Amino acid sequence: MTEIRNPDGTTTRVDNNQPYVEPRRSNGGTMIAVVLIAIVAIVGVLFATGFWSASVKGGNLPTVSVKGGDLPDVNVKSKEIVVGTTKTSVTVPKLETKKTTIDVPTVGVKDDK
Repeated sequence: MTEIRNPDGTTTRVDNNQPYVEPRRSNGGTMIAVVLIAIVAIVGVLFATGFWSASVKGGNLPTVSVKGGDLPDVNVKSKEIVVGTTKTSVTVPKLETKKTTIDVPTVGVKDDK
């Protein structure tokens, strides 16, 4: 066994027969980036497939003065999802139960007293 002093002042014991493996660190920033990229990709797919559509009308770029410009009018249209039920015939197996007497193995402990 070999002891290795870490930069933070802690000590790690390492078996000489095994290679040293750096402790795993949390990658919270990477996880957040992956989630944000996934959200952007989903929104892009919704617009690309026509599930969402946006029409932008008018609007002016803001002028550099005390008075700002007008914001454009945006009208976003989305498809409607319809959920319902339909009656149909299906074959369902019938299950019956009946009471029968059978021999069941038992397990016990016998005391030597």
